[in-house]
Amino acid sequence: MKKNLKHLLALCLTLALVFSLAACGQKADETPSDTQDDQQTGQDEFTPASYSIAALKGPTAMGLVKLMKDSESGETTGNEYTFTLAGSADEVTPALIKGELDMACVPANLAAVLYGKTEGAVEVLAVNTLGVLYIVENGESVQSIADLKGQTIVAAGKGSTPEYALRYLLSENGIDPDNDVTIDWKSEHSECVAALASGQATIALLPQPFVTVAQSKIEGLRMALDLTKEWDTLDNGSSLITGVIVARREVVEENPAAVNEFLKEYAASVDYVNANTADAAALIGEYGIVDAAVAEKALPYCNIVCLTGEEMQTKLSGYLQVLADANADSVGGAMPEADFYYVG
Repeated sequence: MKKNLKHLLALCLTLALVFSLAACGQKADETPSDTQDDQQTGQDEFTPASYSIAALKGPTAMGLVKLMKDSESGETTGNEYTFTLAGSADEVTPALIKGELDMACVPANLAAVLYGKTEGAVEVLAVNTLGVLYIVENGESVQSIADLKGQTIVAAGKGSTPEYALRYLLSENGIDPDNDVTIDWKSEHSECVAALASGQATIALLPQPFVTVAQSKIEGLRMALDLTKEWDTLDNGSSLITGVIVARREVVEENPAAVNEFLKEYAASVDYVNANTADAAALIGEYGIVDAAVAEKALPYCNIVCLTGEEMQTKLSGYLQVLADANADSVGGAMPEADFYYVG
């Protein structure tokens, strides 16, 4: 968003200079308004495109819902969109690779894997969801990462991004994840919730919206630590990231102006979702992404964003490097090249 603001300021300054020069060099029969209208028309023109977009049911799809509704109502600014919601990445990635989809919202590390598998045929347009992982506790003992030392944490996601993120944060805070804490790995998040509910565990690593669901079932369960905020305190330029939106490279290269227009509409949709929790939750429920009541409580903690350009590249590349350091296979065997990041 900061980069968009910088671009807007730069554009305003550029236009002001162009207009002033044009006014000095006008012919006698030209008026300033005529010149400005012609130039503004040139600035706004783009050739609309039709895009097929898929998203996974969960936080990474939530920011799309206003755009989905506007598309249904014919209220988009020129582009036409067809949206598909899927239950798993396995339903999305083959269609993207085959060219049956133009864009897809996918986990951040999967985007890197796809880049490698397709030899650079996909690129990231934006980060759409920061971290959704939380340390929850049925108690008050955990007030900081340091308080996790000596504790037992139930968690799901061994050998994947939740493990790598947790181990990284523990290590960066001086806690040996192999010796200073006990991580009791479960196969599903629901098992972690069951362990908390039965009293077998008091501390767990859970993502939203599982956190919200668990809180509705377990009295006194609280979000002790937001791992996204804990990551930000490291101040290393990267962020904990859950999801991104990718596009096929040929789609971007065919009409970059239309892609940029999509990103503007996507950013506006995200802004709406973050500013209108109840209405957005109703849309989320309407599209079957998450139950509306759960969505309304979970949305403020899902870190829905639309980060583009250099900000996206800096934060995402830093996050992917953490994953690559933990397990190169998690990002497809090697870090993506610079052309993986669409900077407009």
